[in-house]
Amino acid sequence: MRATFDGAELVGEPGQSVGAALVAAGITTWRTTRREGRPRGIFCGIGVCHDCLLTVDGAPNQRACLVPMTEGMVLESGDGNA
Repeated sequence: MRATFDGAELVGEPGQSVGAALVAAGITTWRTTRREGRPRGIFCGIGVCHDCLLTVDGAPNQRACLVPMTEGMVLESGDGNA
């Protein structure tokens, strides 16, 4: 499955979460915290925390660990203000 992340191609497997596809591609951070700009990515991996938030097809604040990869999706990193 092919998607884009901040304009770059991202390849994932059917049934794989967006977070897993990002980590498999070597991308471990995709947003920063509001106050100090600290990098965030996968932390719990099960949807309990909110460290892995990103924008999926224009919908902000989606948890990458819970969103399944779909063909052609557009993923965008966040700056903690979404």
